[in-house]
Amino acid sequence: MDLKLLLKRGALLAAANWPIIAIQFVAETTLQVLLAVPVVCAAILVAVLMGGDLSELLRGSVREIFTTIASTLMSEPVALVAFVTAFGMVLLGGSVLMFLVKGGTMDVLIAADEAAGPIEREPLTLETFRQASRFTMPGFTAGCSRLFRRYLGLGLLLMLVYAVSIGAYLAFVVYGYRAAGDRVLIIGWTFIAALAAVLLVVWITFINFAYLLLQLAMAHDGVGLADACRAVTRFVRADVRPLAGVFLIVVALVAIAFLASALAWSGVGLIAFVPLVGLAVVPLQLAAWVIRGLVFEYLGLTALGAYLALYRGYAGRRPEAVNQPRLASSPLGNPA
Repeated sequence: MDLKLLLKRGALLAAANWPIIAIQFVAETTLQVLLAVPVVCAAILVAVLMGGDLSELLRGSVREIFTTIASTLMSEPVALVAFVTAFGMVLLGGSVLMFLVKGGTMDVLIAADEAAGPIEREPLTLETFRQASRFTMPGFTAGCSRLFRRYLGLGLLLMLVYAVSIGAYLAFVVYGYRAAGDRVLIIGWTFIAALAAVLLVVWITFINFAYLLLQLAMAHDGVGLADACRAVTRFVRADVRPLAGVFLIVVALVAIAFLASALAWSGVGLIAFVPLVGLAVVPLQLAAWVIRGLVFEYLGLTALGAYLALYRGYAGRRPEAVNQPRLASSPLGNPA
């Protein structure tokens, strides 16, 4: 299938089932709020007991704030362990919520893709749009329940890979700086560390891509992790070009959306410094934050819809790749 038609199909499926965009956004926001609780509490504790500047501690993203607080608490091992433990527990609980929501999202999209027909080739009418809309709350919760155990195991494996990758990167950087004692060597090592950071981002992106395809195979075929790995391997070999094309286009769209949101956010931030007028900027900032989150969720579901169309085509050409039909176990399989 043409890349344009693939992306159009994914975009239409995501738009027709817009409630899952909102649900994903709410779940993602809930995770961020939960992560902010131990971070903010630790920042206040550091500011009160160790004399740190609270505004400096709370500057940047959650990841940057976590790094700043952790580096500040290096001299207090007990407090550092308590902070990392609390953050890890909240991260685990919030991630379980995300794994639960992903099951319902995947089930709804698969049902929509099965019922939509060639929606990307037909004129867009209200009837075709309704035909692709397969979201119902009972069906969504049934998908959450059906896929929760599989997605939980896969998600925990993903978190383990994250931890090992980040730990290996930090160990590489720390021991490298210690080994480079000379100033010239430190300058060269800084370049190597920056290159290692870029490679880490590329590696995490690849892991997320593989994670998404494994979720898709588990939900579509009704199989476990081992069978999903084999199915995804065969799928990538069979459709590597369209997969790579969709992946690169979506990454470019996400990068463009990120730059646009950053420019808009910085422009609104400049107005916030104006007395009195700055108070009116708060609703604009909240609206921009909500729109930004919804746009990113929509782009992610558009990519998922495109991958799903490719995978269904692959499964149709290779029936032996499908171990168990999804329709037999999903209440969303029979279109209303």
